[in-house]
Amino acid sequence: MTDKHHITGLLLAAGGGRRLGGRPKALLEHRGRPLVEHAVGVLRAAGCDRIHVVLGAAADAVRERAELPGCVLVDNPDWAQGMGSSLRAGLASLTGTGARAALVSLVDQPGIGPVAVARVLAAYRDESSLVSAAYEGVRGHPVLFGAAHWTGIAASATGDRGARSYLKAHEDAITLVECADVARAYDIDTEADLVHLE
Repeated sequence: MTDKHHITGLLLAAGGGRRLGGRPKALLEHRGRPLVEHAVGVLRAAGCDRIHVVLGAAADAVRERAELPGCVLVDNPDWAQGMGSSLRAGLASLTGTGARAALVSLVDQPGIGPVAVARVLAAYRDESSLVSAAYEGVRGHPVLFGAAHWTGIAASATGDRGARSYLKAHEDAITLVECADVARAYDIDTEADLVHLE
């Protein structure tokens, strides 16, 4: 039985939306509210009681406009360096919290809902767990990192690569959880992608 209290949801929401004309992704509107609120709601609905949200671009505006009660808001002053810096900031924020795993999701993937996230959560076993959602066999988000991996992931997370190189090096240890039947793993990266927002 998964003890979800030991798993913290880690939402990376610091991106500046460079290819969206500099509109911060966290503040894009989806179903009448900022996208960051939607993403937190997905994590909650999937069973994450504790959620850390990494903010960067327009962090003050996100704090003002988005309702994120009960979330720990983590500032990433180096957000412009890419997702790797946000992942490092997020993992660092978990030090001393008692978390044994981090379930990492991205603010710009509204097609991934609570069912997919809950599947990944359910595959947690212990601090050595490495779990990834897969879409027709291809690794995607969300991903779950047991605490035993945090130091290695933080050391290799640079630029926009996030944990990619670490996961590649530890491919044999990853539990893949197929989610293509319940989620769509598109990103909101460009103007053309805005059609996915409701």
